Amino acid sequence: MTTSDVERAERISRRRARMFPILGIYFIAGQAVFFQHVDASTNIARFKISAWLVWAIVLLIAFGSIVAAGLPLAIALVGLGISSAGLIALLANVIDVPDWTTAVSGLIGIGVGIDYALLVLTRFRAGMAAGKDVHDSLVESVTTAGRSVVIAGATVVIAVLGLFLTALPYMYGVAISASLAVLVVMLAAITLLPALLAYLGPKVNRLHIPLFGRTLGAEGDSESPAARWSHTVQRRPWLFAIGATLLLLAIAAPALGMRLGFPDAGNDPADTMTRKNYDLQTEGFGPGSNGPIVIAAELPDAGAAREIDALADRLRSEDGIAFVADPVVNDDGTAAILTAIPTTAPAAPETADLVETFRNYVIPQRTAGTDVEAHVGGQTASYVDLASGITSKLGLVIFAVIALGFAVLMTAFRSLLVPAQAAVANVLSVCAAFGVVTACFQYGWGLDLVGLDTASGTDPIASFVPLIMFAVLFGLSMDYQVFLMSQVEHARARTDDPHRAVAEGLETGAKPIVAAALIMMSVFASFILNGDPTVKQFGVGLSVGVALAAMTVLLLAPAILVLGGRASWWLPPWAEEHLPHIDIEGTRAEEPATSSPRTPPPSPPQPHLGTDP
Repeated sequence: MTTSDVERAERISRRRARMFPILGIYFIAGQAVFFQHVDASTNIARFKISAWLVWAIVLLIAFGSIVAAGLPLAIALVGLGISSAGLIALLANVIDVPDWTTAVSGLIGIGVGIDYALLVLTRFRAGMAAGKDVHDSLVESVTTAGRSVVIAGATVVIAVLGLFLTALPYMYGVAISASLAVLVVMLAAITLLPALLAYLGPKVNRLHIPLFGRTLGAEGDSESPAARWSHTVQRRPWLFAIGATLLLLAIAAPALGMRLGFPDAGNDPADTMTRKNYDLQTEGFGPGSNGPIVIAAELPDAGAAREIDALADRLRSEDGIAFVADPVVNDDGTAAILTAIPTTAPAAPETADLVETFRNYVIPQRTAGTDVEAHVGGQTASYVDLASGITSKLGLVIFAVIALGFAVLMTAFRSLLVPAQAAVANVLSVCAAFGVVTACFQYGWGLDLVGLDTASGTDPIASFVPLIMFAVLFGLSMDYQVFLMSQVEHARARTDDPHRAVAEGLETGAKPIVAAALIMMSVFASFILNGDPTVKQFGVGLSVGVALAAMTVLLLAPAILVLGGRASWWLPPWAEEHLPHIDIEGTRAEEPATSSPRTPPPSPPQPHLGTDP
């Protein structure tokens, strides 16, 4: 699909509108018009300004200051301008970038930009509240929270770049665009934001809003909701670990029946030209007329035309076929085309099954013993091939992303259990998000709630949606793991008590994690306002996935760490020796050698590297 195709479709559409201004019953359709409709509906400018109001309110509740709340928004806007309006536009001149990429990568950049700025700003304000001057607070925020931001950003970039493993060219543009958006806001959070904080200093708390900024309790306050929640998890870790796992598995259950496809024009909004054309064709000729199955055959000679006639007769006898046109043979008698109209819509599972039946049984059986070579194509066949290609690569992408994310967290936190529980928790939350998307769209349990009115009452899950969802959600879930574990690591370096470290880390880390999750949920929920069904699938899946990821970090992760005790921080000696040291919280250099669980001498044995007796 080229730009000239879309422009030509627009010109024809306008010309027809001028020719038939009164009748209003001529509706142009086809692939070019469909993509023109998608281009318009996925424009980021159509997302409502209400989303920004939601983000501002969440930040005001978290910080209680207009100045402080405005800084993360400013960082996100700067990142959006540089990436979406600059770098991604330049990238589109080099490689293919899908039209919806700007909207998706732009909103991902906004979300993580606000999250990263929130983390750095929270640590800076904590330092100021503890009586430190601006310089010391700034140094502490950059060397601790700033390093966490770099680790978190790296995990998101690694996860998104995993899309390269699909070997699908259009995914390359998505992966690079999303990575650029994350990298730009990550750099802004550790460079531009500290510069603004150095300029503002104590003025960062100016324009205070009464009653805001204290609703989640002060950090470390034993009476705060986060502190009470931490103590509750500490008392019943088995209950929370098992309960959270069972809940996620139950939500993920519908994903077992997930079928990948692609929405046809019957899933477009009812007032669009393509949908009106689809409905008219369905009424007059049946739903299958919107997506004929095309069979192209190569013939050895003109005499083989009778084999194509026999194939046409065989196709007419198949269940699910409404009509088969007479074969069309070229003048040389070396090629033929058969057009079959199914009884079901192009996006219907029955039509996809019919394509597989033709390919695997009907055509091979009928052409056996002849030199005729026939291939099945058409709209539904292209959907089947795309879904098959993505499904074949999905396992590789998942494995590679999990392995690289595991390696990053193991290096950062010097532990096997920390990255292992993060990987398991993140996979569970992503699978649960798949379950929600499957139930809502494929089974139709909630299409009205997301503003969809489809001809079939359901909406096929676009084949690339789970792939991109996994990459984005796994990266963002790792962000929340880094946010929590950096706080736990900071407390553990001070106290040398793993249980107390988990309690303190959850107390101080819960507030920014909840605020970050609420912001990301509102970012992705704004996708649901878009008219395109595929963008709505992203909106539902990503917003629910972020909520579930935050839940696992605040519930499942601390429960597992409590159960693991000191074993949570065990690392094999060979890994301890060869892995690079990343001082993620900037505390190891400050701690006495005797209090650190990772002192260089191999003997006597270090207490944190063994399991509890």
